[in-house]
Amino acid sequence: MTIDSEYPRPLLVRSAWQDLSGAWGFATDEKDAGRSSGWHHDPTPFTRTITVPYPPESELSGVHDRDCPAVVWYRRDVRLNRAPGPDERLLLHFGAVDYQAHVWFNGVHVGEHEGGHTPFTLDVTDAVVVGEEQVVVVRAEDERDDATQPRGKQDWRDEPHAVWYHRTTGIWQPVWAEVVPALHVRRLHWMPDVPAAAVTLEVELSRRPETAVDVHVVLNLGDEVLTDQTFRATQRDSRWTISVPAARHQLEQARLLWSPETPTLLDARVELLDGGCRVDAVSSYVGMRSVGIKDGRFLLNGQPRFLRMVLAQNYWPDSHLAAPSADALRRDVELAKELGFDGVRIHQKIEDPRFLAWCDRLGMLVWSELPSAYEYAPRTVERLTREWLENVARDRSHPCVVTWVPFNESWGVWHGLDVAEQRHATTALYHLTKALDGTRPVISNDGWEHTESDIWGLHDYAPTGESIRRRYADRDGIARILGDRPPARRTALLGDPVHRGQPVMLTEIGGLSLRPRAEEAWHGYGTVGSVEELAEGFRGLVDAVLDSPELAGFCWTQLTDTEQERNGLLTEDREPKLPAEVVRSIVARPARSVPAEAIDAARRAARAPG
Repeated sequence: MTIDSEYPRPLLVRSAWQDLSGAWGFATDEKDAGRSSGWHHDPTPFTRTITVPYPPESELSGVHDRDCPAVVWYRRDVRLNRAPGPDERLLLHFGAVDYQAHVWFNGVHVGEHEGGHTPFTLDVTDAVVVGEEQVVVVRAEDERDDATQPRGKQDWRDEPHAVWYHRTTGIWQPVWAEVVPALHVRRLHWMPDVPAAAVTLEVELSRRPETAVDVHVVLNLGDEVLTDQTFRATQRDSRWTISVPAARHQLEQARLLWSPETPTLLDARVELLDGGCRVDAVSSYVGMRSVGIKDGRFLLNGQPRFLRMVLAQNYWPDSHLAAPSADALRRDVELAKELGFDGVRIHQKIEDPRFLAWCDRLGMLVWSELPSAYEYAPRTVERLTREWLENVARDRSHPCVVTWVPFNESWGVWHGLDVAEQRHATTALYHLTKALDGTRPVISNDGWEHTESDIWGLHDYAPTGESIRRRYADRDGIARILGDRPPARRTALLGDPVHRGQPVMLTEIGGLSLRPRAEEAWHGYGTVGSVEELAEGFRGLVDAVLDSPELAGFCWTQLTDTEQERNGLLTEDREPKLPAEVVRSIVARPARSVPAEAIDAARRAARAPG
């Protein structure tokens, strides 16, 4: 498959699309009078220019208003590359608009969406004015003081403090348009079944077909056709199991398996046929891999794997949560791999799908985490659930995504120890996630106060490796941690969870910073005086985790500096503080908890001929 790094939806690609990023008219609405004043059809208020998709608080937007009001408006005149024909539809796509969006097309209100991190699509066909430029207007509302809103680390203060950063208001992921047939493929989901040498494909069509139509599926490995099959669809939603006969035997399977070492992807082509005539065609890809847990270990493709992750907040000083370019998304994946990590824990952010596509292509495991709200209320649960379900639906076909994390450190459910409703909320999202996707581990609340989790992730910012060694030296030590001696003085496990062989991992450790200058804004978990001391502290903590016979993985805080959190292995400009080979040599050392023979077996399988 030819890779278009700019294409906003990598798992469902059509050749023709129109990028609507770039210069838009911009207006702030301090009194929230724009709707009653008719701004959706009046160009007069749009006296400023903003570069989409950068948020107005950021420098790259051209607005750079750090105290942006809650309501902002966008306007753009669009000359369509191609107008929709008689049996076609024009779709307008938004990657993410924070937090509530209303959209008008040629003065017609065409839809709205709530949720600042997930995509939405609007059919604007009926509002198209033939032969003229089209006008797109967006109203975005992002209340800084609404604590029930999933916001992650966006600060409510004027200046960032502690672990919170400058806000990201309005449009912050790509806006684009495409013309599609009236009956078209709306969504694909791939679910590999490695033992059965098969893939389950779920297809959602734009509507129920008037008569039966055929779905033609071709899977390729390079130039080799692995399978070519056709299925009959009579419903809007259909599900089929596709056999991959080239992978019937274990040695044949090995060359197809996806892993960080061999990120093999099968190219997919899906065509919609009506009476033998092609109605729609999309490209996609599949990663053949399995994940799971057993006997205190994380399993990838049936083999124990010690996870070596790094916390990725994916925040840039000039563009905030928005990536400064498509290449910047790829570069962050490359940097994490160069440092020796095999996974990233995306923290308090639902990442741009193009980042996940690079993790798929380059081989990087991903833990996907929902941005938190800060206040518990029924409205909080409704908002979190809605946005989380959209996230799971969008990303569950990415082979790189191996764990779902709906809550972090009890943010928004601060009183789970004492308040039953808050415990029910974390447990409910665990079970709801498993109901939608039973193929991946799910963590109810990473860090502490787990209710129901497949992995017990603990956050332990011990200052030295010796502290880690004492706490996690053996099963008795970990039992004490899980019982009455949690590292963060927060109960590790709530209720009476069933022990099902959950791995125990330190999913936040480290956080070491070079000692800040007197005038420098800083937040962190410990400082060192020199690069040499940073390397020594990093080695000591990582070695202690690797030496534990019981721990199953770690996540180092963090990949890059982020605003005043200066504890990255890289600066905010992605410059290394330590030589990459030094970090890599420390991270790559064998772990005691995964036997060498298991690692060797996995490597032999990956090298096995087809």
